Amino acid sequence: MKKVGVIGVGEYFPKKVLTNFDLSKMVDTSDEWITTRTGIKERRIVAKNEATSDLAIKAAKEALADAGLKAEAIDLIIVASITPDTQFPSVSCLVQKAIGAHKAACFDIEAACAGFVYGIVVAQQFIAAGTYKNVLVVGAEVLSSITDWEDRNTCVLFGDGAGACVLSAVKAGGIISTYLGSDGTYSDLLMLPAGGSRMPATCDTVNKHLHYIKMRGNELFKLAVNIMSAAANHVVEKAKIKTEEIDLFVPHQANVRIIQAVAKKLKISENKVYINIDKYGNTSSASTATALCQAVKTGRLRRGDLVLLDAFGSGLVWGACLIRW
Repeated sequence: MKKVGVIGVGEYFPKKVLTNFDLSKMVDTSDEWITTRTGIKERRIVAKNEATSDLAIKAAKEALADAGLKAEAIDLIIVASITPDTQFPSVSCLVQKAIGAHKAACFDIEAACAGFVYGIVVAQQFIAAGTYKNVLVVGAEVLSSITDWEDRNTCVLFGDGAGACVLSAVKAGGIISTYLGSDGTYSDLLMLPAGGSRMPATCDTVNKHLHYIKMRGNELFKLAVNIMSAAANHVVEKAKIKTEEIDLFVPHQANVRIIQAVAKKLKISENKVYINIDKYGNTSSASTATALCQAVKTGRLRRGDLVLLDAFGSGLVWGACLIRW
């Protein structure tokens, strides 16, 4: 089996910043209330003419430049998103067209907040098997398009953004171990009720705000902590290492209290945890992707370091990945 690693990373966030103070003018909330419960101070929101593919394209171009590759060298594009521009065509095809990756096969995956980790694991299989040489994986979301801005329990949480990476065969380091899991019995805890074949769009579904995120946060909190901790332990045990050996922990940025609780259960010190939720909120599949990219850019993640990616989302789905950078 070929060793597979990340050879380039990229990110993009919209320019518009929506602060907690701004939100306090829209719903009954405050900066203190939001910060205390979530750790979020602000988030980015797309402009009127921006869609998910626009963010994905910019992140993809940066990842290609970082990898030192031209678009023609990409064999496969995987985009993870729960907010595609349209039901079809896929976001990945729109990215392909925009960057000129005319040789690439394309498909989208929907694994909610764990989408980027799922994409990395899928890409690894294609490269290790010798099917493809270079794979572009993007996590991109415009969650503001499915956020109910009248619901103070959810509108404070989400933001827009995109992160990307290029994977290829490497001589040293690379992906060491991975783990994916799911449990559909909890599918009603976090969902978008309308807009699919179960409940097609009507005036009634729109008036009832059924095209917005519905979440039972308190129930999700405990599940997220336990499941993310278990997923991390799976990849650590599989790699036959101890969590103390991990140089950087990059978790899904859903809630700072969840991140802190998971790190505590794993016995990973705070200085080894990468957190950017305060600036960007929960960006679903883009969350882990952008955090990874920023960790590289800021020097928090360096060559030879052992990094753990860990994500959890609606489905329920989860995934973890251990990489020697």
